[in-house]
Parts: sequence; structure tokens; C-alpha cells
Amino acid sequence: MRVPNPPLAHPVRSRNSNFFQNLIWVCGASRGPFIFVFMNHIQVTIPARDVEEQEMFIALMAAMGYEGFEQEEEMLRAFIPEEQFDKGMLVSLLEPLGATFETERIKETNWNEEWEKNFQPVVVDGFCAIRAHFHAPIAGVEHELVITPKMSFGTGHHATTFMMIQAMQQLDLKGRRVFDFGTGTGVLAILAERLGAASVLATDNDDWSIENARENVTNNGCTAIRVVKMDRVPEGPFDAILANINKHVIIGQLAALEQQLTPGGVILLSGLLDSDFQDIENEAVKNNISISVRITKGSWICLRTEKRLK
Repeated sequence: MRVPNPPLAHPVRSRNSNFFQNLIWVCGASRGPFIFVFMNHIQVTIPARDVEEQEMFIALMAAMGYEGFEQEEEMLRAFIPEEQFDKGMLVSLLEPLGATFETERIKETNWNEEWEKNFQPVVVDGFCAIRAHFHAPIAGVEHELVITPKMSFGTGHHATTFMMIQAMQQLDLKGRRVFDFGTGTGVLAILAERLGAASVLATDNDDWSIENARENVTNNGCTAIRVVKMDRVPEGPFDAILANINKHVIIGQLAALEQQLTPGGVILLSGLLDSDFQDIENEAVKNNISISVRITKGSWICLRTEKRLK
């Protein structure tokens, strides 16, 4: 899903440590391969350990014209075209919040070229390989997916997508009805079809993601996937639900997801930090959902959950 425009309540959190795969772009409030080319930028670095604090800064600074953000565990980097940078305005924003910052000038760069040079294929446990169209085919894996992320999230580089793919290894999707909630690039929906799903509904609330997912679905020769722009949980029933989004959306939609899940059906949840677990567990208990598997990668987690049989 995309990074929403301020003042929505759930900006999407950080991604992985590779600079060229980590920036969250907010021109049109999306992310992925870089959309500004041949332009000097100012990089603003703000010490900030708390994820919620980083998300607040993202919302406020996006409204000031900042075009991209890179989140790390102890800092946030924000980027703005040099001619739009106003130090006085930034001081007036951050000083009352007790925040400090440093700036660095980033010379004009063809970011698309840099992204292609630094974008590497991902291989998950010999089970699934994800590469771009400009990479050579990858041998020795059960499933190979060709994904061009453009402005969407979902290449397997980030821990949450990687863990979702790991968890999907253990799912029996043959003949099943699958819902991919917040599809991004469509990578999980495509893998679901490769695993034998009879039908896959992939939704997102972002135009870029819908266009990108449809392109990737076509390029991977899929015929069982329907990609639909939607910001709500559709009518099921579904045998399996894939939700790699974030804590706020998952908590807000878990009751609706449970209603559309068949008894004994599985929901894979990610886009979650380790510190989110207790809140997710509390919401799951309220909604007749049990957590059976917890996978951890760095500070991120992925949960396999099941709807209890009444």
C-alpha cells in the first residue's frame, strides 16, 4: 500500500537497509524506484528512535514539500529539492517538538539508473526467487517471480515481505480462495496463484499500486488473479487472507477480515514491529482468531493466525 498523504493516521513504516530500496517517496505519496531525476536535493537527518515519532515527522514534512523519506532504527532522513528547502521553516517546525537536524546537499543523480544498478534479486529459502525483468533467470528455486516495483512496495527485500513469503511456504492453497489485502506490486497474489489458488482477489487503495500489480500479474502469466482498487474489506468468503500492511490498518480491519474468512481459514499478518505483538494478540482474541506461528526478522514480525472453529 502507499504512504498516505497527511493527515491520514497510518503512514507506512520503514523498509530495509539498502539505500536504493529503502526510500519512501511521497510525490503522489507513494514509494519505490525513484521519481526525481537530475535535480539537486537537500537531505535532512533527524535523530528519532520512536517509529510513531518518525511517522509524525513524515506527515508534517510531506505537507512542506519533502518528497522522500528513509527510515532507520535511530534516525529519519528526509529529502527535498534544493530550491524548495527553507531552513527557517524547518526550524520553526522541529524546534517546538524538541527535534534537532543536520543537512547535506545531494548532487543531481539519475535515481532510476542508480536503483537498477543496486536492485538485486531476492531468494527466499530456495522456495521463491524474485527478480526484475533486467535480471537473468534464477535456477534452483521452486517459484520464480518477475516483479518490477515502480511506485509500489513488495519486492521481497523488506523483512515483512520476505517473512510473508516464508510463511506462504507452509500454506496449502490448492483450490483455495485467497484475498491479498494491500497488494502493492502483487507479489503475494502472484505467488498464491503459483501455489495453486483457484482464485485470488488483490486489492489496494493506491492507483500506482493497482497499475503496477496488474502489469506484474500479466507479465507473470497469471489468470486467476483479479486486481481491484478498494479501501475496504470485500465480501468473501476466503480460505486464506494475506495482509502485509501495518498495525493500525490490521487492528482497524481485523474484525472485518474475520467475518470474510472461512472457519479454520488462515490469515497471514505482517507490516508489524515486534513491539506491536501484544496489541495484535489482544485484537485477535476479541475476534475469534488464534495466533499459531510467529516469525521474526530483525525488529519485524509475521504472524500466522487461524479462525477458530466454533
